[in-house]
Amino acid sequence: MSLDATTHVPLAAAERAPARAPASAAPKKRAPRTSSFGYRFLRSRTALAGGFGLAIVAGAAIFADQIFPGDPLDMVARPFIWPFTTWAHPLGTDMLGRDLLVGLVHASRVSLAVGLTAAGLAVFVGVLFGALSGYFGGWVDQVLTRITEVFQTMPPLVFVVVVVAILTPSVSSIILGIAVTSWPQISRLVRAETLRLRDAEFVQAARVMGMGHARIILAHILPNAISPVVVAGSILVASAILTEAALSFLGLGDPNLISWGSMIGSGREVLRTAWYMTALPGIAISFTVMALNLLGNGLNDVLNPRVSLT
Repeated sequence: MSLDATTHVPLAAAERAPARAPASAAPKKRAPRTSSFGYRFLRSRTALAGGFGLAIVAGAAIFADQIFPGDPLDMVARPFIWPFTTWAHPLGTDMLGRDLLVGLVHASRVSLAVGLTAAGLAVFVGVLFGALSGYFGGWVDQVLTRITEVFQTMPPLVFVVVVVAILTPSVSSIILGIAVTSWPQISRLVRAETLRLRDAEFVQAARVMGMGHARIILAHILPNAISPVVVAGSILVASAILTEAALSFLGLGDPNLISWGSMIGSGREVLRTAWYMTALPGIAISFTVMALNLLGNGLNDVLNPRVSLT
């Protein structure tokens, strides 16, 4: 009887106990994609700060007509109203009675358009020259490198002034001059990355599979070399905005358009008596350039998987 008791009691307890699900059946939590671009961007305070600042400027440029309809060059009040002295014109007026706040919002269009277009054109030409030079090597590399060095030795501001002086002072001539002097640095950057990647195993495998040169460059090399180009492109936008401001300050901007540089140039004559006319567009330029630099530094960390974002 004792033997039966010892053998049947554990079996009865086992029958009453609920069956446990195997460990493998438990639902698994999906691990967060900590390597994705969006996740790393949101973790980077520098990139977020730069992106937020740039979004403010871009929003003002896109919705300028909705925010302040009308011509920003219209004379709407008496001249030399100082900032924060009237609700009708919070940032005051210039020597012709034009509202400075309206001018700053509309001027952001020209400055951003010049910066983005010139940087985009420079990146396109630089990526084309750099990828071809680094991938093919040999005489192709020699010829394209010599051409790049010729343009790189030109003083940027002087060359842009010459281009704008030969052509009519306009936004298109300013963009052309800036792009011509900016693409060599992108080309050298892409060339260095292409030289590093062209002998990689996945590129060699693509050649063995019979892929053409154009497909290898576009599908395998450029996607892996684009990270430093994105960072350099954001810095180029800031540089182009500063160059446009310098040209407009010198009187080489488009006379039919208002930009931050032209606003600074118009306030030069009354700098001692109405310094706010120069300070306000200067602050707008500094804010935009700082936002672009922060965005570029943040993207450098976001696109580099070896950098830990906390």
